[in-house]
Amino acid sequence: MDVADIHILSAGTALPDLPVDNATLARHFGMGTIWEQWIDAFVGTRTRHLAVDLGTGEVHYSLADLGEIAARQALGRAGLDPIDIDVIVLNTATPDQLMPTTANTIADRLGINNIPTFQIQSGCSGAVQAIELGRLLLASGHRTALVIGGDLCARFFDAKTDLNSLPPGELVNMVLFGDGAGAVVLSTDPTPGSAVLRSVFSRFTGLGRAPGQALEWFGPNDARDRPFAVEDYKAIEKYVPAMAADVLEELLDDLGWEPGDLTHLMPPQLSGKMTETIMKRLGDSPAREISCVAETGNTGNGLPYLQLARALAEMGPGDRAVGIAIESSKWIGSGYALERL
Repeated sequence: MDVADIHILSAGTALPDLPVDNATLARHFGMGTIWEQWIDAFVGTRTRHLAVDLGTGEVHYSLADLGEIAARQALGRAGLDPIDIDVIVLNTATPDQLMPTTANTIADRLGINNIPTFQIQSGCSGAVQAIELGRLLLASGHRTALVIGGDLCARFFDAKTDLNSLPPGELVNMVLFGDGAGAVVLSTDPTPGSAVLRSVFSRFTGLGRAPGQALEWFGPNDARDRPFAVEDYKAIEKYVPAMAADVLEELLDDLGWEPGDLTHLMPPQLSGKMTETIMKRLGDSPAREISCVAETGNTGNGLPYLQLARALAEMGPGDRAVGIAIESSKWIGSGYALERL
């Protein structure tokens, strides 16, 4: 089955609680206004949503909670019931448990049974990987796929940490990330106003290259003398904009589209400042930029769904959009193109 036969019927999103702004973070960690200004100037994230109460440390939401909310919203917007779904794919770097999978937990909550379910362990490119897998499963004979993704990073950070003692590479993680999830419904059957998935791909390109990001899993016998999250921001600044430009060029070339044919462009979303750098590298385009990281924080696997939901709400008949996601953990370039019927 050709890629053009797969349709995105709808998207749903879920963000926990009220947004937490930089002033609130600065007050909580006792860092003062200079730190708040540093976040604005060098990170570019104004707010983020957290599944954890900073004051008490209580976890208010699980990934399954947010994934279920996003999935039900997507199903409702598509005019479908859970029983209409015949395959589920979930992508995340932060599952609630190693077993059972969060994909199966959400399926159980939705009342879905006797269908294939898949969970992809992934980073920022995970949404595109999951959509690509969903497309392949539909092309193999399934009819309707529910694709879900998200991350909860806040539960891995200690809200009582003395930030004055952290090196910059760890300090920035405390302000960069947010929690959130999203979902899309893919189908072989078009509906009025659905978007055709014209192209989608993800590709590992990190042979021989050191990771740009690492998230650790600590077992009971680990010494735990290393941080949970590590980012090589110099490498990310060097490689991500160029990789994003390569993905855009490949998508346009494969489809025979020109940059001027795009009405919406969804760039990779590490931070507000990085998005500005990436957009400059992507060049001049009349396409409307769809970005949300400055308001939501970096929600990892959830961010492309948040962008896609915004794009679908705006796109009219004949509009064309491209979404790009770059994973720095071991360097994956991914992207997709869609057109509104």
